[in-house]
Amino acid sequence: MCKILISTLGLSHEEWLRYRKQGIGGSDAGAVCGLNPYVSPIQVFLDKTSKELSQEAEQDEKEAMRVGRDLEEYVARRFTEASRLKVRRKNAILFQENYPFMLANVDRMIVGEKAGLECKTASPYSADKWNGDNVPEHYLIQCHHYMAVTGTSAWYLAVLILGKEFKYVRIERDEEIISYLRQIEETFWKEHVLKNIMPNPDGSKAAEEIIKRYFSHSIPDSSIRLKEEFNEKLKRREELLQLMGRLSKEQSQIEQEVKLYMNEHEAAENEDFIVTWKNYVSKKLDTARLKKEVPEIYQKYLQTSNSRRFSVRTA
Repeated sequence: MCKILISTLGLSHEEWLRYRKQGIGGSDAGAVCGLNPYVSPIQVFLDKTSKELSQEAEQDEKEAMRVGRDLEEYVARRFTEASRLKVRRKNAILFQENYPFMLANVDRMIVGEKAGLECKTASPYSADKWNGDNVPEHYLIQCHHYMAVTGTSAWYLAVLILGKEFKYVRIERDEEIISYLRQIEETFWKEHVLKNIMPNPDGSKAAEEIIKRYFSHSIPDSSIRLKEEFNEKLKRREELLQLMGRLSKEQSQIEQEVKLYMNEHEAAENEDFIVTWKNYVSKKLDTARLKKEVPEIYQKYLQTSNSRRFSVRTA
């Protein structure tokens, strides 16, 4: 059964962020399932276990998210015009009684139908992800998360592809997806968030950025015992590096053969491919000369950055 955790009428942004920490929301669901290309499970874990709000606030104020919030009402109006369906706000954070860690702060509910509406905006550069009836996987999971919490039988997803088109799709409830989603979210919440055990990284850029951010400095001369279980993984890493080296060499060889064939020509094409090999002029600062001839200016504008270099060698 769906219940109200808190009304959002008069709720401050800071209070809303704090309530979000009490469970997994729709925008978290895709990341927890490892399907969000921009957010990793590690990031969701840190958001839920951190006592600070700075990280959520920083993420929430990213330009793309700001545009999405500001255009939500417009997208909802366009949906009503296109579908002839009326919508209403649900000014509350909802939760599922049997799975209280599953939260929902939905954009709109459909009047006269057991369904809801999620409003999205998208860059024209990502328009291909919406071709036909295609829906990005993490948005599909988000809609099923909302259906799981609210008990509805369908969810509409409306998207405004900025400067290009408006479209919407109806997503029917899939009990198999919802069953898997509940299991994944329950495991994540109980085994990681409640036990404060960070989930394993998934190899994504998002996970790499989070690891860099939270473990940006090493303690000088500190060392720990490497677990034996990492031996096979590090051997596999070496195999992958060798494989990538061979593939990179093969790629270069193919490119060199085509370049040799093209010689001085700028382009070559046939029925299947268009290849270009053009001149590009780039300029960069000669830092070595600057340091030698005007060292005081070089020092004045020198910036220091900190990073950790990961390396592996055999003992």
